[in-house]
Amino acid sequence: MAKTGQGGGAAPGSGVTVRPMRGDSAEEIAAVVALIRGAFADYLDRLDPPPSAVNETAESITALLGREQGLVAEAGGVAVGCLVLQRREGGDLYVGRVAVAREHRGSGVGRALMAAAEAEARRLGGMRLALGVRLALDGNRRFFASLGFTEGALHAHPGYDRPTWVEMTKAIG
Repeated sequence: MAKTGQGGGAAPGSGVTVRPMRGDSAEEIAAVVALIRGAFADYLDRLDPPPSAVNETAESITALLGREQGLVAEAGGVAVGCLVLQRREGGDLYVGRVAVAREHRGSGVGRALMAAAEAEARRLGGMRLALGVRLALDGNRRFFASLGFTEGALHAHPGYDRPTWVEMTKAIG
């Protein structure tokens, strides 16, 4: 799909490649589950309610890929990041389960994944990318804002009387 220095969005020379996720590979599904659970576990002490992503399993990811598209970022042949794209009514793409391995954060993996998601949105004729970010995760909100996403509606998780997350969107030209 995209390689760094060639439209992938990661730092040149970092060796990150983004490609479609292989939903038929048990090994890849296991790596994706570990990535998602590990990345979201880092937020357990900061988020109320806790992130549901820490409960992902091989079965849940396989089911997700049955109806949505996944992207994997690799460095040196190892999965270091991933995300899932869901086509919404009206053609927009929702970006979910964005995860980057702790040791690869800040190295361009997230940017490469998001650049590939944007390229896929363009290919599909989508007008916008959308994603949800917890209000408590200021760094994540700044990261997506640096990619051109703007904050929109505030939302509350079921059972909460205050906003817990914000929808961020980016228009695709």
